[in-house]
Amino acid sequence: MICQNLSITHLFFMKKTNTFLFLIFFLTIFVTVSAQQWGDYTLYSVQNSTSAYLVDTNGVNYHSWTFASNKKTGYSSYLMPGGTIVRTVSNQGNSLNGGGMTGAVQKVDYNGTVLWDYVHSSATYCLHHDICPLPNGNVLMIAYEVKTAANATQAGCSQNITIWSEKIIEVQPTGATTGTIVWEWHAWDHLSQNVNPAKDNYYSSIVEHPELLNINYGTAKDWMHMNGIDYNPTLDQITFSSHNLNELYLIDHSTTTAEAASHLGGNSGKGGDILYRWGNPAAYGAAGTKIFNVIHDAHFIPADCPHAGDLVGYNNNGISNNQSAVDRITPPRNANNLYDITAGSAYLPTTYTQRHACNGHNNNMGNSQNLPNGNILVCVAQSGLIYEADSNGNTIWSKTVNGTVPQAFRYSACYVSGNNPVATPTISQSGNVLSASTTGTIYTWYLNGAVIAGATTQTYMPTQSGTYQVKVKDANGCISEISAEFVYSNTAISNGYNADALQISPNPTNDMLYLKGSALEKGNYQVFVFDAYGKNVITSQNETKIDVSFLPNGVYSLLVKNADNQSFTQKIVVIQ
Repeated sequence: MICQNLSITHLFFMKKTNTFLFLIFFLTIFVTVSAQQWGDYTLYSVQNSTSAYLVDTNGVNYHSWTFASNKKTGYSSYLMPGGTIVRTVSNQGNSLNGGGMTGAVQKVDYNGTVLWDYVHSSATYCLHHDICPLPNGNVLMIAYEVKTAANATQAGCSQNITIWSEKIIEVQPTGATTGTIVWEWHAWDHLSQNVNPAKDNYYSSIVEHPELLNINYGTAKDWMHMNGIDYNPTLDQITFSSHNLNELYLIDHSTTTAEAASHLGGNSGKGGDILYRWGNPAAYGAAGTKIFNVIHDAHFIPADCPHAGDLVGYNNNGISNNQSAVDRITPPRNANNLYDITAGSAYLPTTYTQRHACNGHNNNMGNSQNLPNGNILVCVAQSGLIYEADSNGNTIWSKTVNGTVPQAFRYSACYVSGNNPVATPTISQSGNVLSASTTGTIYTWYLNGAVIAGATTQTYMPTQSGTYQVKVKDANGCISEISAEFVYSNTAISNGYNADALQISPNPTNDMLYLKGSALEKGNYQVFVFDAYGKNVITSQNETKIDVSFLPNGVYSLLVKNADNQSFTQKIVVIQ
């Protein structure tokens, strides 16, 4: 009853004080949570060394690998689930020599047994810098390929010089030391020049062809000097970076090798042409500010991280010649997973979307990794500094090692052990409810790559159309891989083929589908077919006849988006 005798002033003061204390408590909790580290172990290897290390969050060595004395680390080291390292090796006896030259790739298991030792090096080609292990077990690799002065002149180069052009190869391991190149892309197939109409690749305007590389921009023997490569399995696109041209690029990986050498084919319909480029508009004759001042480590932000699908580059001299930066870019990706551009202009955005100012500077190498909780791991290569920063840029973990560390990556204990008991979930739909197949304790749902706040149960009822994914955590803290994309549309599904908007026949079918209806009358529409897991299996533009003869038996969703931005969906059945 004491409170009844307090004056209004005292009550007001206590209310304000309690509110203040609550705010202090809330902010303390918020800062503590937001500053939490992510993951358990950090992988690094000093360049030209014979060791690689996993250190825990206290910086203490947890595990190490020791390699043969003639198999020193070239540049990259990545960890696969279960602890197998995929690494580049400084191959002895390379005919081509230069910064970042490797020549070989190894897979070494957790116990140090060499599983694969592949060499790709000759007098006319050599692996260098980065690689990208793929989900199917293959490896994307960057390689120089030598073009003679005669080749360069015929291609329209204004200089009579030998050029080290670039290629990307996808290699499937076939034996202890052998591999099959199952896909390849060559920069030399996608050139432009406006100097000599009598030579190859002539176009009167460079800026009108950003999908091509101007052979007369920054031409030198080591012309592009690629140094980073990454793969987006959802988009089936590859990104890579060029030190000398100060750009990052996107190309289509869904092509055949023949299509990759052309300007047609693949999901994009553009073959191996550049889908998007960013960082130095002058490289393709456009006006705009050069943002990258020596770039390394082009990569996509993974689907389970904030800003999923954005592109990131390590900008060595981004802030000054004494401070590097990590720049994030949100590309102008449209519904077809292509990239919009105004003819004659530079690709958007005009500047970086977000910048992290690094704790130091290195004029070569360096990388970063975006983490699921919004933190970032940064490797300042030449000073051997590896650190984790929270979303506000505050350093919450760091380790400095002796020597140059080109790259470093953070992994969870479940990933390293390979004993993740949480199966990768799939998403199913019943009515307007989505369900995750895997049982766990906490679920994280994503819409278009972004976390949905409060969506933590096994089922979720979407409030809008989009691409949904889910991850599952078990009672031991192990987290599943993120599910495949599931495309959900809240547009009412028409069940009759006499609907005015969209008519599909025959249904079921084993061959062709024929489309008609008011949804198609204005033209400029897109047709998508998705399988039961939400994977896009067919994309077409302004077609009334859709070939589904190659699809396996099953139920699919056909979605039409028309010129009025309306969506119409129907179920189709394929019976072979």
